[in-house]
Amino acid sequence: MEKSYETEHPVKACGYAARDTSGVFSPFKFSRRATGEHDVQFKVLYCGICHSDLHMVKNEWGMTQYPIVPGHEIVGEVTEVGSKVEKFKVGDKVGVGCMVGSCRECEQCTNDLENYCSKMILTYSAPYTDGAITYGGYSDVMVADEHFVVRWPENFPLDLGAPLLCAGITTYSPLRYFGLDKPGMHVGVVGLGGLGHVAVKFAKAFGTKVTVISTSLSKKKEAIEKLGVDGFLVSSDQEQMQAAASTLDGIIDTVSAVHPILPLINLLKPHGRLILVGAPEKPLELYAFPMLVGRRSISGSGIGGMKETQEMLDFAAKHNILPDVEMIPIDYVNTAMERLLKSDVKYRFVIDIAKSLKAE
Repeated sequence: MEKSYETEHPVKACGYAARDTSGVFSPFKFSRRATGEHDVQFKVLYCGICHSDLHMVKNEWGMTQYPIVPGHEIVGEVTEVGSKVEKFKVGDKVGVGCMVGSCRECEQCTNDLENYCSKMILTYSAPYTDGAITYGGYSDVMVADEHFVVRWPENFPLDLGAPLLCAGITTYSPLRYFGLDKPGMHVGVVGLGGLGHVAVKFAKAFGTKVTVISTSLSKKKEAIEKLGVDGFLVSSDQEQMQAAASTLDGIIDTVSAVHPILPLINLLKPHGRLILVGAPEKPLELYAFPMLVGRRSISGSGIGGMKETQEMLDFAAKHNILPDVEMIPIDYVNTAMERLLKSDVKYRFVIDIAKSLKAE
């Protein structure tokens, strides 16, 4: 007999799920586990839409388990806590990002790098410790181990701030780790989308000089006037790119579509570093020579550990760093995905779960 998603666990839940590689969403009734002794249960208020949700619902990375309820930029209000929970109480405002579990014992976990644990559990479409598949924030209720829940800063908007739980930490972490957080540094940001515009805001708050590299000249005015960037390069304009050769200390590449990286490497100063945070589904082409002539390097970076995620949120609240978002009801999610594919959003969709998702 096929298991019923509604009765598998005791906590009734509803959300929107994609059932196959078409990636089309429809309402979905399922269930969450009971609140364990270390768990926090919360009512989901808002959830951001990340580009990786789009990759996952279409199984472009080859690891999706259907039905899939995406969403890993989740904020809400605590409704129940387990008997051994120490950090949270009912009524607290909280967030859950890209992961809900890790082994907690390995070298990565003990160094606050749970995101690099080989047993890290993704917030959705991954097997949890009890064997059940995880479901994300396009839903009305979440249950998560308190270790993987962050405290929301006082008087910080939940709706606008939700995307920081992925887009925020994904860009904050490499800027910090690779030392691109110091005044006077010159940082490049490739792609002015959900991640890119947040990368610009953090880099500016650190006091760096920021140049945006984009395929789209139409974004130049907004980048300079609204986001305060110091320079704007159109990546297809070879003269512009040539004139800016060897000027950047580091580049955060946020683009998740296939794109040439050789022109980006040429923008780096000697010892400069290109850091990939976007994840195209096809391999990138790399030539050795431009790497050798300036001892340049390429790195990757994926989200951040729980301690750093909390630090990022507190920093964002202190400096009033908020993503630019478009609020949508959950029944608009299919249209939102089509628009996201065309980069037709400034710069992040956030689903108003509390107002638009009603249990039938």
